[in-house]
Amino acid sequence: MMKWLWLSVLAVILDQLSKIWIASNMNLYQSMPVFPGFNITYVHNFGAAFSFLSEAGGWQRWFFALLAASISVGIVIWLKRLKPEETLSAISLGLILGGAIGNLIDRVIYGYVIDFFDVYYQVWHWPVFNIADSAITLGVALMLYESFMHKQQEG
Repeated sequence: MMKWLWLSVLAVILDQLSKIWIASNMNLYQSMPVFPGFNITYVHNFGAAFSFLSEAGGWQRWFFALLAASISVGIVIWLKRLKPEETLSAISLGLILGGAIGNLIDRVIYGYVIDFFDVYYQVWHWPVFNIADSAITLGVALMLYESFMHKQQEG
């Protein structure tokens, strides 16, 4: 099911191009309103999801880079072992792989991940995220959907 790797490549390209555009056209912490509930806000995330370990002193950069690289290798092996009828699994894994590589590139090059999607309601803001994070989230959601649908078909 390696034919779905184009999704990974697409996710990485869209992610990296968007981050380059943001970093080239905005100042750090600058925020541009798009519509109520959504801003483009340029931030650096030195941690993982939800800025987990962002204040850890620097070691987390290489820890998360190594983790993402290891997971990426595991996903490629998993993709190779999928059966032809496991299309949704291949799509899910392709998106997760693309997201992991997109954020891995940032960690290795910059030491942080560039985030910019800022979703909020009144004064509550969801942690700022990017296209790579969105690809990972969509991939995981599709994987969960598939597992629930598979369980319903069995039961």
